[in-house]
Amino acid sequence: MSKQHFYFKLIPPRPTFGTDMTAEEKALMQQHLTYTREAFDAGKVLIYGPVLASAGAFGVAILEMEDAAEVQQFGDADPSIKAGMNRFEFFPMRVGAARGTA
Repeated sequence: MSKQHFYFKLIPPRPTFGTDMTAEEKALMQQHLTYTREAFDAGKVLIYGPVLASAGAFGVAILEMEDAAEVQQFGDADPSIKAGMNRFEFFPMRVGAARGTA
C-alpha cells in the first residue's frame, strides 16, 4: 500500500500558550521540536510549524505515513502529548499538488 497524507494539528493547552509558556512548558516544547525534526528527517513529516492564528497559535504538520494507526502512534509518542500538555487531532487528506513531486 502506498503512503497516505494526513493533516495533523497540535493543540496547545491555552490560546495564549505561545506568549506565556512556563519554563517547564518550554522544555517540553523543545522535546516536541526534536521529536518532530527526527520524523521530518526520516521522511514522515513533509512540512511543519506554528500557525499564528488570531484566536491562538497552534501547530500543524502534513504527514506522509502508512495509515491512521501510524499517525495515532506518532501523536501519542510526542513528548508534549505524553506529558499531558498538548493534544492533537488529525484528518486524512488528498494532496492535489505539491512542489518537488513528479
